[in-house]
Amino acid sequence: MTSTPQDDAGASAGNPRLAILLAMAMFVLVVDTSLMNVSISAVVRDLDTTVSGVQSAIALEALVSAAFILIGSKIGDLFGRKWAYVVGLLAYAVGALAMTLAQSLTAIIVFWAVIGGLGASLLLPAMQSLIHGNFAGAAQRKAFALVGAAAAIAAAVGPLLGGFITTYLSWRLAFLLEVVIIAVVLSGIRLVKDVPYTGSRHIDGVGAVLSVLGMGGVVLGILVWQEGGESVVAILAVGVVALGSLVVWLRRRRRLAQPTLIDPDLFASKVFRFGITEQSLQQIALGGTMIALPIYLQVVLEYSAMGAGLSIAPLSLSMFAVALVAGKKAGTHNPSGIIRWGFTLLLVGIATVILVVPRADSGWWLVVPLLVAGSGLGLLVSQLNNYTLAPITEERVSEAAGINSAAGSFGLSFGLAFAGAILLAALSTIFTSMAADSTVLDAAEQTQVAEVLEHDAQVVSTTELENLLVGQPQDTQDEIIRINTEARPLALQIAMLVPLVAALAGLLVSFRMARLPYVPPAAPVEAAVWG
Repeated sequence: MTSTPQDDAGASAGNPRLAILLAMAMFVLVVDTSLMNVSISAVVRDLDTTVSGVQSAIALEALVSAAFILIGSKIGDLFGRKWAYVVGLLAYAVGALAMTLAQSLTAIIVFWAVIGGLGASLLLPAMQSLIHGNFAGAAQRKAFALVGAAAAIAAAVGPLLGGFITTYLSWRLAFLLEVVIIAVVLSGIRLVKDVPYTGSRHIDGVGAVLSVLGMGGVVLGILVWQEGGESVVAILAVGVVALGSLVVWLRRRRRLAQPTLIDPDLFASKVFRFGITEQSLQQIALGGTMIALPIYLQVVLEYSAMGAGLSIAPLSLSMFAVALVAGKKAGTHNPSGIIRWGFTLLLVGIATVILVVPRADSGWWLVVPLLVAGSGLGLLVSQLNNYTLAPITEERVSEAAGINSAAGSFGLSFGLAFAGAILLAALSTIFTSMAADSTVLDAAEQTQVAEVLEHDAQVVSTTELENLLVGQPQDTQDEIIRINTEARPLALQIAMLVPLVAALAGLLVSFRMARLPYVPPAAPVEAAVWG
């Protein structure tokens, strides 16, 4: 949309402080998960819980955000974007405060994962609309750029910041700082002008329910399987059937000219379909990597949160740097080629990680492969949003960006859940097999190992295992520690196949994208930098 002189005049009068406050809110949203990833061991130790339990909470938070983001956007339309922004910030503050005070994993799941995830689903679409409504022309572009930069910086420095605070102070303090930042953001709420919604106020309730059941059922089924729960197949079936039913429902509603949760006609564009697919695959790869590596570094190598943050830093910092450079240098080049190179580098980097893990006795072994994988992610981040939204008209770009964000969040939650579940399943199977082949463990001990792992497979450090085995015969202790030491790297390798397969699938899809003609952006897509 071309700005008028009046718009530009209003833009020049736009409040820079508001743009900074919006960027602060985005920083908190993005840095939050990084804090959890590098604090896994500290949270497990302080709350006397399990690695898989904390991993489930991380995946659940991403899932709730993804499952409700389209609904959150509609709620903002109906009740006001400023209202949704404030409620979203308050919900996120409740989640961060719960992390500060939590004495059990249950509190984290209820307040941080569920309530905080719902807050994110309200906050993200509301912020996009508020930037559109409170800024115009050059000021609007600067506001979007500032918020996007805050998200990128948070992703880059999150592991280092979280690692430093957790190691030298407390992981609880890191989340308390989030509450302080949100309080500062809310102190400037008077600067926010609400943005009225002029579209249809009808609600597609059935579509909303099907979307939540679909995305929620798939990921929740994986989490239940990971925890050894029952009815896994039934939960997964509900998710798959709900997703299929959602497609049928949306098409039917569209034929009858009735309101729909999302417009199925958006998917008529192959460019949009391929872009959404690649967005999900990229996030599956990122989620799988960012749950498996912190567990490996903190549990297997017994690194502190700071050590884990430093070891993961090559991935996040290279992603930030390459995204920044590629975004400026890409120009008018066809983004599909850059996307193909991105998935190629991501695939090579993850494959190299898988190869070096059995030999790695420190995080230094991971520096080069993580730099390569991070560079690939940087290329993808710089291009995928623009590619996906290129064929979308300005009138529909907000809805399309919401779908894009939901696809990315769903991919992230799926990657987190599936890689974590595969890690524990592989560990249980390998440990049981090696115990059965042992000439040191007697039949009773082998049976006991199998029964324990069947119901409660956990990744534990050598130090923790030694404490658990106190009182057992020395040869039994030595044998179980040997088996655990050999099983963990192999289980990690199997878990890393999740991001590897996602990267490979993304590369294959990119070749199909290259056959399509290049589509220059049809509308401003600055808002999609958060996808």
